[in-house]
Amino acid sequence: MKKPIYNFYLLLLGSFFAVFHSCQQKSTQENGHIVIENPLDVKFGDPFILDDENGMYYMYGTGGGAKDGFAVYASEDLNNWENKGQVFYGNTDDSWSVANFWAPEVYKFDDQYYMFYSADWRENPTNEEENFRIGVAVADVPTGPFTDIQNRPIFDPGYPIIDANVYKEDDRYYLYYSRACYKHPVESEIADWAREKGLFDEIEESWIYGVELKPDFSGVIGEPVMLLRPPLTMDDEQAEWESRSVTSKEVNRRWTEGSFTFKQGEKYYIMYSANHFGGEHYAVGYATGDSALGPFKKASNNPVIEKNTASGGEVTGTGHNSVLFTPNNSHMYAVYHGRTKATGDDRVVFINPMTIDENGNLEVQGPS
Repeated sequence: MKKPIYNFYLLLLGSFFAVFHSCQQKSTQENGHIVIENPLDVKFGDPFILDDENGMYYMYGTGGGAKDGFAVYASEDLNNWENKGQVFYGNTDDSWSVANFWAPEVYKFDDQYYMFYSADWRENPTNEEENFRIGVAVADVPTGPFTDIQNRPIFDPGYPIIDANVYKEDDRYYLYYSRACYKHPVESEIADWAREKGLFDEIEESWIYGVELKPDFSGVIGEPVMLLRPPLTMDDEQAEWESRSVTSKEVNRRWTEGSFTFKQGEKYYIMYSANHFGGEHYAVGYATGDSALGPFKKASNNPVIEKNTASGGEVTGTGHNSVLFTPNNSHMYAVYHGRTKATGDDRVVFINPMTIDENGNLEVQGPS
């Protein structure tokens, strides 16, 4: 009698594990989306995820333990990430870049991996406090090492620039970047209001530009086009949320930065971040247009990512997003950084499903 009972218990145990495994599989999917346990255990700002199309994802960002350069994390499931170490080193004796290594994005073009990033330029004859430019490095594999394709920035527009993003359309490449706020005071009704309140004498702004890249990434073609900037008037529907760092008396700057451009159907989307990257009001909006270089119109449902403390959550400082597309663009995920009570000043990564409805309205299901 023992053998039949033994077999019965084996069968019962096998059934239990089959059901358990089935439940586990279901728990990782929700409406077709991968369920992410946010925030991730990755201390990155400005996160960007590369899908290497072989079952591996690679995440790059600002910080993450890197010194004068950038690190990479790898994952097979978007939840569990392994630090693969530093993959790019700047501030060497012969490098053009010397400090403030920010916002790397890595793209796979023709079986090579190209990293676009921001850093301070060694060439600084007037000793500017902010001397940011954008460079590009290349590697044979996503874990590097990445080396600069040339010992200089891609180009010099005559003002500091950060937050490179690249969009490829057919055989043409477009570079998007943010002109830094530094020494860029702009007159607006917000600036008038700040002076009247005795808060700030001037309000500096950062604006987003786009320009076509040379195919070898050695320079640009034509002149940059200004695509997005903070609102000029107080009655603009974007003015309240894009001016919170000023109206909360946090700082005398309004940012338009951290852009990410993509195309869905016949429409171009450009996502961007506003407010102080180090404060609680950092948030994400988007604009749409009919061409890669605009003109773009900001959406009426902005912001689409912002702090959730007003609704009982504990996430603040949400911004500088990128977008991860699954194969065949069947699903989209917003990848961004934020802070929680538990993480304190450390920025950590969040990944939330993102959708675009039949009317072209973009929504992000987060922060969660």
